[in-house]
Amino acid sequence: MPEGPEIRRAADSLEAAIKGKPLTDVWFAFPQLKPFESQLVGQTVTHIETRGKALLTHFSHNLTLYSHNQLYGVWRVVESGEQPQTTRVLRVRLQTADKAILLYSASDIEMLTPEQLLTHPFLQRVGPDVLDIRLTASEVKARLLSPKFRNRQFSGLLLDQAFLAGLGNYLRVEILWEVGLAPQHKASQLSDEQLDALSQALLDIPRLSYNTRGLVDENKHHGALFRFKVFHRAGKKCERCGGIIDRMMLSSRPFYWCPHCQK
Repeated sequence: MPEGPEIRRAADSLEAAIKGKPLTDVWFAFPQLKPFESQLVGQTVTHIETRGKALLTHFSHNLTLYSHNQLYGVWRVVESGEQPQTTRVLRVRLQTADKAILLYSASDIEMLTPEQLLTHPFLQRVGPDVLDIRLTASEVKARLLSPKFRNRQFSGLLLDQAFLAGLGNYLRVEILWEVGLAPQHKASQLSDEQLDALSQALLDIPRLSYNTRGLVDENKHHGALFRFKVFHRAGKKCERCGGIIDRMMLSSRPFYWCPHCQK
């Protein structure tokens, strides 16, 4: 399942296609959204915001399209008027003179006023987004030590969008390896130095993944700027200590770690 960095990159591609361009055609599959079709023609998308795995498409007349891909939803960018051949069910089409963005298969879609945006149940429940550049390590540390989260094991906490939005399984694995912590630990058990390191990694690794995953730096011997150190590497040697990476199931997800150096 895509995590925060992948969702943000998808939002970037959608923005690049239609941001600031007048909408020439708008179509929604759901009856409750049909009245907004005519209202949106002539408006522009001002920006697309991510809150974890939810997308907020903001329009120039102050309405916002909320969408959550859940397991099966996917956005596509196509040429204006193009109808791709697919078995997926189209839910949303926002079209400009030259490009269109299409949302397939998602079912969690709403149009929100500014007031509704402030009280939306999911947006109220979800934590700060790790890709929000305004979020600092000191704020993350305070969140780790808050009564709500301080006694939660990291195995579950780092998957909980109410803690920090945009985290997910591969990020959980890589963050805990980076700081040398076992998944059963809790924030309440850590030293101040460990808390500082974890708080920083909770921001640095998702942001590194967003900025560089899939890119290659020719000056680095290992090639990719972002690569998995432990995720999907069961049975291979740990780059830090030479121990053997193990795989187990935690919170119903495969977890990879080095039992030798993650204490």
